[in-house]
Amino acid sequence: MIIPHQQLSPEALRGLIEEYITRDGTDYGIQEIALLQKVQQVEHQIIRGDVVVVFDIATESVSLLGRRDAQVLMQQALIQQES
Repeated sequence: MIIPHQQLSPEALRGLIEEYITRDGTDYGIQEIALLQKVQQVEHQIIRGDVVVVFDIATESVSLLGRRDAQVLMQQALIQQES
């Protein structure tokens, strides 16, 4: 379920952003970018709607996903519920 990022406290959103940035396997290419700059980039992606906050009912956890990935997961969940 996609939830509006405004429903999270600034601290909680910052924690999600930092977790999103530091996930295993994240690659930013040849040039390293400072954490603060990465956080600002993701904040802009959230404001634009390219990255969304997702609540997983099954695991009762919150994470950030790209909008397209979140939509695919939501569609898969609907299909499973209908089965």
